[in-house]
Amino acid sequence: MRPDILNPLFAEISALKGIGAALARPLERLGLARAVDVAFHLPVAWVDRLIVDELDMSQSGRIVGTVLTPVDYKAGGGMRAPFRVHATDSRGNYVSLIYFGKNSGWPRKMLPLGEPKFVSGKLELYGQELQMVHPDHVLPLEEAGTLPEREPVYRLSEGLSNNRMRDFVGQALDRAPDLSEWIEPSLLAQRAWPGWRVALSDVHRAPDAAKARERLAYDEIFAGQLALMLVRASSRRRRGVPIHGDGHLRDALMLPFAPTGAQRRSIGEIEGDMAQATPMLRLLQGDVGSGKTLVALMALLNAVEAGKQGAMLAPTEILARQHFATLQKMLIGLPVTIAILTGREKGRARESTLMGLADGSIDILVGTHAIFQEAVQYKALALAVIDEQHRFGVAQRMMLAAKAERTPHLLVMTATPIPRTLTLTYYGEMDVSRLDEMPPGRQPIETRVLSAERVDEVIEALGRHIAAGGQAYWVCPLVEESELSDQTAAEVRAETLRMRFGDAVALVHGRMKGPEKDAVMDGFSRNLTKVLVATTVIEVGVDVPNATLMIIEGADRFGLAQLHQLRGRVGRGDKASICLLLRGNALSETSRARLALMRETNDGFRIAEEDLRLRGAGELLGTRQSGEAQLRLATPEHLADLIDSARDDARLLIERDGGLDSARGQAARACLYLFERDAAVGLLRSG
Repeated sequence: MRPDILNPLFAEISALKGIGAALARPLERLGLARAVDVAFHLPVAWVDRLIVDELDMSQSGRIVGTVLTPVDYKAGGGMRAPFRVHATDSRGNYVSLIYFGKNSGWPRKMLPLGEPKFVSGKLELYGQELQMVHPDHVLPLEEAGTLPEREPVYRLSEGLSNNRMRDFVGQALDRAPDLSEWIEPSLLAQRAWPGWRVALSDVHRAPDAAKARERLAYDEIFAGQLALMLVRASSRRRRGVPIHGDGHLRDALMLPFAPTGAQRRSIGEIEGDMAQATPMLRLLQGDVGSGKTLVALMALLNAVEAGKQGAMLAPTEILARQHFATLQKMLIGLPVTIAILTGREKGRARESTLMGLADGSIDILVGTHAIFQEAVQYKALALAVIDEQHRFGVAQRMMLAAKAERTPHLLVMTATPIPRTLTLTYYGEMDVSRLDEMPPGRQPIETRVLSAERVDEVIEALGRHIAAGGQAYWVCPLVEESELSDQTAAEVRAETLRMRFGDAVALVHGRMKGPEKDAVMDGFSRNLTKVLVATTVIEVGVDVPNATLMIIEGADRFGLAQLHQLRGRVGRGDKASICLLLRGNALSETSRARLALMRETNDGFRIAEEDLRLRGAGELLGTRQSGEAQLRLATPEHLADLIDSARDDARLLIERDGGLDSARGQAARACLYLFERDAAVGLLRSG
């Protein structure tokens, strides 16, 4: 249960004065649902206000504060014409205060003629006339001293002003309690960090509060590391089933080529873990095409050889069915029963699968979230393999673990290479195996960057590619046309290409129903269609060796990791492959850097490190993990600088300082709740 001292900070947003239903909506669009969210909503910029007695043209472009006396009103002639308040400063210099909108009552009320007011806003020069458009502050003279010369600027949503946001932040900060210190004293002294509450206040009051910003980032990273260590300790206390397969199935597996050294090393590490009574917790990292599926199959067969069952979980139905088809092909001739279970399996087929799992006649189950459902019971589940781990959260992993009498061994895989700092941040409770070699025969993919204006040339080249017997992907960012975006939609692109290539063009996207998607994918994999126009639904799991051309439209709109994943759909056979990245003309520096790196390298681990630098942790890992907090205060730079110290500090707390039962541990418990890593406290209690 959350400590009572934190309850005011975790109150609903409506507890802040001035927030009703109308203002709650724009705040919720920013992800601000509670006071703590507002307190952690850090400034993105700062306003430096110049306080002056006299206005001057040289101040144009600055935020200026001064005493002004309104002398005249001038209403515009049309509905959209501005309402002007002519005013003078203390030396008689004129300035126009300009308000847009139909209602002139508000500026008349705020700025009565002849009454001096303290006015602040951006001073601009229009011709030879000084003006302020919608001043940000109009105050009585006695309140002028309350306006600071420097103010934070926050990320906003429509319907929300910066002044309102500053007020709400101030209220949220007033709710922040004084908390006991959880950082190890010598580290605190070495870094010269302020206390937690002072740090939170300072980052909203000064742009140069680097120590305060660093302290808050550290707290967030420390909470994550401590939580992962508690999860790991809890898992290590659980009893699993030692697995010792005799190798008869794995030896009978007919492989087209010998495993790489990295695959053999990873298989050995996994077999060693599975032989222990302590349940395995291992992350298998591998670049696109590095052979993770073979490693997973070896682990599953190890369990089956020992008379147990294995389950493989995929985040999407397309990926689950791709895995099912791949494993079926690899298991031809072996006495292994494999089944699939997704939300689409109904009626007798579903019942048959459920019975086979319960009586043990099904050895390996492949599926989506459906394999979590209460009705799904296993006779002897000993290994769970989770693919594309970043799509799932700890809570879902625990649900799968609950499906066995004893905690099953857990192997999680990701085809998104993860930088070391993020591996420690999100998977610190796991041992890591890394596939850093490519299987023989994989060809490097040639990547070219072209202007979108050359799309007609690309279509001509696509025609030559098809005529030569090849297949191609054409990826678009959107499903359908949008007035809000100039990105070419998949549906429109598919129609354009069909006008040229007819039924050789197929379309697949996430809004299509399962059977429809499967039919399209099956037609493409059997070479019945030549061009697959798609959204990022094909990012993972699609394996068509004959497809050797990837065209990504609007490539400058994608992140590096996503571009690398999409590019990995080609180059899966022994033929040379090409990836064409079509870019817009108005490239940002970040987009330019991304595309240059894609052209330069096929190394997913190098790309991941650069993607982290350019985009940040949350975006790199993709969608929010279910039940897992994302980093809100720590930047990639903070992660790189502080992760080792945070891990060491968390380990000291657990191993030397008495864990959560000590005085520092009680403070650290509050830190876990503050950063919503409290699930780890529950795990510790449940043992």
